[in-house]
Amino acid sequence: MLRYVTTNDGKVREAEAYLEEVAALEYDYPEIQADSIEAVAAEGARAAYRHADAPVIVDDAGLFVDDLEGFPGPYSAYVEDTLGVERVGRLARREDATRARFRCVVAYCDGAAFEASPEPVDTADRRGQDLAADDRASAATDETVAGGGLPVKLFTGAVPGRLVEPRGDGGFGYDPIFEHDGRTFAEMSAAEKNAVSHRGRALSAFAEWFQDRDT
Repeated sequence: MLRYVTTNDGKVREAEAYLEEVAALEYDYPEIQADSIEAVAAEGARAAYRHADAPVIVDDAGLFVDDLEGFPGPYSAYVEDTLGVERVGRLARREDATRARFRCVVAYCDGAAFEASPEPVDTADRRGQDLAADDRASAATDETVAGGGLPVKLFTGAVPGRLVEPRGDGGFGYDPIFEHDGRTFAEMSAAEKNAVSHRGRALSAFAEWFQDRDT
């Protein structure tokens, strides 16, 4: 059974659309301070694997505003908690910086060296580096990240959009101010959002690799 480290039932339901056997694991892993979501997710996956002693996935995601040099990016949760979603949206619109994208990284760790993966295991310390191009919408990274003796495989997803006045009653976080293809994420049903979301794209890429690895 694959463990998804989250307390968000919506994330688990989204993962179930791509994975046959996945269950939530409630574990408050230590979140490192880093300037990339890749590094945060990778270290979280290592800690969760040590805790569970079973295959795990951890995701980290953020809102990246193109004209604000990617802010808030890896600090999205902190900024949401301190400023609030509506103030972030007002700030971006005031600066005429409405082009944005959601990005997500899914990190997988099972204690093995990924012999089934066609990519080599990378043993470099990449903490604090951005491993994936923002425009790579739905693909595994071309390297495996390793550190502390535990290899971690990363899969990325991104969806472009723009920041608008809040609309819609669904979703969570920045969803009400993030518009994609004419509607905010908060105006979409769960199924509609999952079909285009950054997390769905990352999960899809992971599921394709994981199925090949598991057979």
